[in-house]
Amino acid sequence: MLEKSCGLTVDCVAYDLEDSVSLNMKAEARQNLASHLSKSKPAGVREQAVRINDVRSGLAEDDLAAVCQSPNLETIVIPKVDSASDIRFVADYLAHHRSPTRTSGPHKPPNIIALIESAKSLSNLSSICAASPLLSGLVFAAEDFAFDLSITRTPSLTEFLYARSAIVTAARAHDLASTIDLVCTSFRGAEGEKILEEECINGKNLGFNGKQCIHPNQVSIAQRAFAPGEKEVEWAVRVTVADGKAEGRGAWTLEGKMVDVPVVRKAKAIVERAEVCGIDVAAIKELWRDQKPE
Repeated sequence: MLEKSCGLTVDCVAYDLEDSVSLNMKAEARQNLASHLSKSKPAGVREQAVRINDVRSGLAEDDLAAVCQSPNLETIVIPKVDSASDIRFVADYLAHHRSPTRTSGPHKPPNIIALIESAKSLSNLSSICAASPLLSGLVFAAEDFAFDLSITRTPSLTEFLYARSAIVTAARAHDLASTIDLVCTSFRGAEGEKILEEECINGKNLGFNGKQCIHPNQVSIAQRAFAPGEKEVEWAVRVTVADGKAEGRGAWTLEGKMVDVPVVRKAKAIVERAEVCGIDVAAIKELWRDQKPE
C-alpha cells in the first residue's frame, strides 16, 4: 500500500498507524513508514501526513518517535482529540524532538490536523482551535461521532448537521486552512460515485474545503466537486478584472448585481483556489480582459 500511494495525484496522503494497524503490527508499521518517509516525496503528492494513535492510548509517543525525524513528514494527524491538551502534547513533543539540531530535514515542524470525533471534542472546539500555532485544520470523523452519540448515520446526513457546521465555523473563526468533511463509505459503481458526489457538494455548501477519501476511485470525484466550477471561475475572474478598473469605488454592478468589497474578496479567493486546482486562470483573464464595472 505504501508503494501504491506513490502513484496518486492528491493534495494529501495520510498514512495510518491507528485503526488500520493491529496492535501486534504497530512496531513493524512504524518501521516501514519511517523507511517510506525517508525517500523522496512522490511527484503527485502535495503533502504527506501520518495519523498517529490517540494521545491517551499509550502508543502515540512511540509513533511520534518513529516518524518525527522523517524529512518528508509534513503533517501529524491526531485522532480522538477531546481537548486542547491533546494538541499541546504533540506540539510539545515536536518542539523537543524535531529541532534544527536533531533533524537532517526541513527545520519547519510538521503541521497538526485534529480529528473531531466526540461530543466532548465538539464542546471544546474553541480551545482546541487555539491550542497551538501548528494546528492547521480540523477533520470530522463521522463514524466515531455517531458511536459516541448513539446515533445512526443516514443518507441525508442531517444527524451530523450541527456538528459539521460547528466544525467549519470554529475553523474559520480561528483561521485554520483545512476543514475536511466526513468519509463517504460508498465508492463502487455508478450509484456509489453519485452518493460521493452528492456528499462532496453538500460538504462544500456547508463550508468544508476537502473530503477524506478511503479509495483511489474517490479522489477525482472529490477533487472535481471541491474545485471551483467553470461558471464560478468565470464570474470570479470578471469581478476581479472589473474591480481593477473600478477606480476605488466601494460598490458597482456586474450584470445588474451589486459588487462591493466582500464580493470582491470572495471572487479573489475563488481565483486563488482555481489556480491551486490547476485551472488555467490566465486564459480566462485574457478572455475577459475588457470587462469593466457597470
